[in-house]
Amino acid sequence: MPSARGLLELTRPGNALAAGLLTFVGAFVAGGVLEPTLGGAAAWVAAVLATILAVGAGMAINDYFDREIDRVNRPDRPIPRGAVSPREALAFSLVLFGGAVLLALTLPVPAIGIAVVNLLALVAYTELFKGLPGLGNALVGYLTGSTFLFGGAAVGGRLESVFVLFALASLATLAREVVKDVEDVAGDREEGLRTLPIAYGERRSLGLAAAVLALAVLASPAPYLLGTFGLPYLLIVLPADAGMLYAAYESFDDPSAGQSHLKAGTYVAALAFVVGRASVVI
Repeated sequence: MPSARGLLELTRPGNALAAGLLTFVGAFVAGGVLEPTLGGAAAWVAAVLATILAVGAGMAINDYFDREIDRVNRPDRPIPRGAVSPREALAFSLVLFGGAVLLALTLPVPAIGIAVVNLLALVAYTELFKGLPGLGNALVGYLTGSTFLFGGAAVGGRLESVFVLFALASLATLAREVVKDVEDVAGDREEGLRTLPIAYGERRSLGLAAAVLALAVLASPAPYLLGTFGLPYLLIVLPADAGMLYAAYESFDDPSAGQSHLKAGTYVAALAFVVGRASVVI
């Protein structure tokens, strides 16, 4: 029998809960939390829970496909260390996917459409896209950014600001995923994957990540300049930008620390949107 701890570890609960939080942020920024008549509390709660289950399922199935790579890069994960068998991990992921689908079906049609695309992408990522230079990174970037779109669509809210947040989060995550590939070069090379660092070199890949991140940073003041959000938004997003730019620079010497700090910067930037939306209402 698989251990309960092993099954929980498969879902990367920190990542799954963080994704649920981003879905809530999308609903909040779209107006579906402060103005509950748009979708009601039940809609954003269902969206958040569906996101948590779907991300947990995606993490579990990723571990199933990555079990040989993880024996080199992540030997402490549940499958390599024997806490959960590959078959048990696959079955567990299917149960979680089923729960996510049932919850998503209670939401408006646009949210269902996003959920369907994302579920298919989660399943296809490891087997089809992860080893293709840049494409796997771009897919993960889209999936992270789309949690904001999903939350906004779930409550039927105004998506203008959410689209900006989606774009910024997608670009920042794309940069972080490239840095993470640099960190994982040893195991990926042994498995025969052609990630960006393996195909084009680590320094070039880190330079590309920095350029993508710079594009996101340059676009981040747009909600303030367009008058969507006021000064409180700018006062939070600019320090987040500075932190992420430093993380990109840091990645050239320490990819592990750089990608971790890039992830933290993304969440601070999301906080800027929450504060910006709240300040408009208040």
